[in-house]
Amino acid sequence: MKLGSLKEGGRDGTLIVVSRDLSQAVRATGIAATLQQALEDWENAAPRLNALSEALHAGQADGAFPLDMQALAAPLPRAYEFVDGSAYLPHVERVRRARGAEVPESFYVDPLMYQATSAGFYGPRDPVKVTSESYGIDLEAEVVVVTDDVPMAVTPEQAARHIQLIGIVNDVSLRNLIPAELAKGFGFLQSKPRSALGPVFVTPDELGEAWQGNKLHLPMLTHINGKWFGAPEAGVDMQFDFAQLVAHAAKTRPLSAGTLVGSGTVANQDTALGASCFAELRTVETLRDGKPSTPFMKFGDIVRIEVLDRAGNSVFGAIEQRIEQQPAPR
Repeated sequence: MKLGSLKEGGRDGTLIVVSRDLSQAVRATGIAATLQQALEDWENAAPRLNALSEALHAGQADGAFPLDMQALAAPLPRAYEFVDGSAYLPHVERVRRARGAEVPESFYVDPLMYQATSAGFYGPRDPVKVTSESYGIDLEAEVVVVTDDVPMAVTPEQAARHIQLIGIVNDVSLRNLIPAELAKGFGFLQSKPRSALGPVFVTPDELGEAWQGNKLHLPMLTHINGKWFGAPEAGVDMQFDFAQLVAHAAKTRPLSAGTLVGSGTVANQDTALGASCFAELRTVETLRDGKPSTPFMKFGDIVRIEVLDRAGNSVFGAIEQRIEQQPAPR
């Protein structure tokens, strides 16, 4: 099944069940008011939501209505936790090689991960607000999973059972602020503002053969201002699968229901498949030409991120956002 949230009912939106072709939806009235509420009682809510999904597909759901992407909030408008990995080692290897640094051996056995912003997510059609272009505005097209309650110290095999939903995210990054923050040795803060989630989350069974080995085996398609930017395969060159990432995050603490775990920028060894962020493209240019030639994003640029199945159908719907200047507060 596919689940989303309408921009109504308060900060956490209103939970809806969405048809497979993303054309119809129905409110989950009487089951759960919000997706967060459903995830906190997933064992009971999931079968009821699935029954509503089947009724929607059979044309028997009372209150069904045409889906308007503009009316959608993020499926989880805010979450208790968003931890983001960097599971695609080709991206890490190229970035470090471009600055003459070796990849530590530990990177191949111990995932990179940081605590990201979760207090609010942009909806799939919301503009990305940034104060200044000088910050180096970048997208990061990623896969994300959502868990139910995960106990502390789970194994990857156990963690896999706690992955309940899959989606896509634009992990917005401000590249020119990152070096100074990392130099402090205390991680990201200002350089990682709010991210955007795709229109819907889907259950693993909805993906069929595209969900294998706790990875999404489909291309991550990105366009910038209507032009093809990249379509690397999300199931290829992923050093750590999502079960491993969830287990890593839960090593010393339990994860609350509704925790999001990101894959990091989707990247392949084959650079002909394009990029999922400008930093990746600029790194390829640096390795090839000695310096980058593509600038970061400007106000007015439009980002579109989408995953299509092998038949060309949109799986999660598209993130489509304009980069806009945030005015100073008064």
